[in-house]
Amino acid sequence: MAIDTSTDPVDLSGAARTGTAGGPAAGSPTRHGDRVAGSSNRPLAVAFFIMLAFFALAPFVIYPVFLMKVMCFALFACAFNLLIGFAGLLSFGHAMFLGTAGYASAHAAKVWGLTPELAVLFGTGCSLVLGYVTGLLAIRRQGIYFAMITLALAQMVYFFYLQTPFTGGEDGIQAVPRGRLFGLVDLSNTWAMYTFVSVIFFGAFLLIWRIVQSPFGQVLKAIRENEPRATSLGYDTDHFKLMAYVLSAGFAGLAGALKALLFQLSSLTDVYWTMSGEVVLMTLLGGMGTLFGPVVGAAIIITMQNYLAQLGAWVTVVQGAIFVVCVLAFRRGVVGEIAHRLRKSL
Repeated sequence: MAIDTSTDPVDLSGAARTGTAGGPAAGSPTRHGDRVAGSSNRPLAVAFFIMLAFFALAPFVIYPVFLMKVMCFALFACAFNLLIGFAGLLSFGHAMFLGTAGYASAHAAKVWGLTPELAVLFGTGCSLVLGYVTGLLAIRRQGIYFAMITLALAQMVYFFYLQTPFTGGEDGIQAVPRGRLFGLVDLSNTWAMYTFVSVIFFGAFLLIWRIVQSPFGQVLKAIRENEPRATSLGYDTDHFKLMAYVLSAGFAGLAGALKALLFQLSSLTDVYWTMSGEVVLMTLLGGMGTLFGPVVGAAIIITMQNYLAQLGAWVTVVQGAIFVVCVLAFRRGVVGEIAHRLRKSL
């Protein structure tokens, strides 16, 4: 029984060539498949270079700190999209990974005196560990039950950080030093920090791209489309879902560690449940299951928060109205609708 590929083609041939299941045998000709893959990757490559050019030229026109904030949240949204868009798992607790890495990297940089690259690695590692532990519990359930478990776990983490002395409680960890990258480059310089954030963001984005295009990513899509069929092909779906959950937690932690160094602050805001809601909004607004959708969605939300700040509490009302309009008019999200009209994968 073949997996339904009518909406999103799922190619398991890469996994098959490693001897897992389905597809052509090892050494069989795949030139036609290579041509198809190349043609489908061309629009993605063009879109990537457009995004690269934008972030390379934009700081000469737009405030660099604002652009760095966009990149941090875009990475956060891409991490969340890896879980929901390609594995079909809706998490309402992704803020715990963003906040955990933020607290860990801020504490490591300020109290332990670690260099920024080590602080970021430490924060990301803490989120990976937290992702593995919580993932073992969460993936035992599916659908709304999975979402509720992740929300409950995130609230437990939130109250833990509220009471733990090293986090500073409601004050958070302030005056976090950016330090010197590899002991040489002073990140207190805005342009040095912008380069640092940009390199990590684009590197992580390319890594997510590679994960999605790999046999592992194809299996995730198969699980998203029809998990019983993927199981019938011999795949351990729980193992794949756990790996996707841990990877998503790691990328979210990387975004949180960068954000803590950028703003030299780590606070409870990053762990609170509303942050998990924001990343859901970013992903749906940009286009769930697309590579560039979360980036566009994060840019839209952060831009509204930045330039509509004078409206106060009405910002959330405006965000809600825009979200309703997008759900009604752009069911696939901004990038999703563009990809659908162009009949290209973005």
